[in-house]
Amino acid sequence: MPLHFLLDTPLAALPGEAVTLTGAEAHHAATVRRVRVGEDVTVGDGRGAWLSGTVESVAPREVVVRVDGRTDAPAPSPRIVLVQALAKGDRDELAVQAATELGVDEIVPWQAARSVSRWDAAKAAKGRVRWASIVREAGKQAHRAWLPEVAELASTKELTQRARASRTFVLEPTAGGGLSGVILDPDDRRDVVLVVGPEGGIAPEELSSLEEADARLVRLGDTVLRTSTAGPAALAVVSIALGRW
Repeated sequence: MPLHFLLDTPLAALPGEAVTLTGAEAHHAATVRRVRVGEDVTVGDGRGAWLSGTVESVAPREVVVRVDGRTDAPAPSPRIVLVQALAKGDRDELAVQAATELGVDEIVPWQAARSVSRWDAAKAAKGRVRWASIVREAGKQAHRAWLPEVAELASTKELTQRARASRTFVLEPTAGGGLSGVILDPDDRRDVVLVVGPEGGIAPEELSSLEEADARLVRLGDTVLRTSTAGPAALAVVSIALGRW
């Protein structure tokens, strides 16, 4: 499979035209991946544009690709959204990486009551940038035409508002029904939202608030998964239910 590179601006190039990688992406292509003149590569913008082409010139700060093909992938609908509670260590970041590779469309960091990690305003800004960087690299590695958005840090109140406008499923080991038993209509264009709690689980008052907002509690099998594992596992189940896989 050809190497894939990502630009941070919308791609308008058509077959026969050239696109230029600059900055960090050019350095990555020329120095890290060591692309060569004449090599076939692909270039995307994370917003649906997908170009195939041939490397025309290589320099440490500029790599030029001559475009020979273009496709524009439609935005996924319905979208799959992962609400990931902040977790200690790098467990939330592992969830972000895996979920991006598996096809999530939006990631929402959640300051849950039992989150050990706490983001104040400054940390929230830095954390969101960090998650977006992880998304970018994971999406590029997975050759995704559309990269998921990383939303602002959400409170439980904000989650309940989202739940009322979407199909929301809260991953809870004590729930009576399994996620695999949920029937999802792919023609229903509302977001499918998966809520994952922190290491200590979701607090009872949070579960009550979400249920009152029409969220549904579901479990994944008979075991208790880590917060880094639950979201990606649920994403796989939902992707099959929606016919994506």
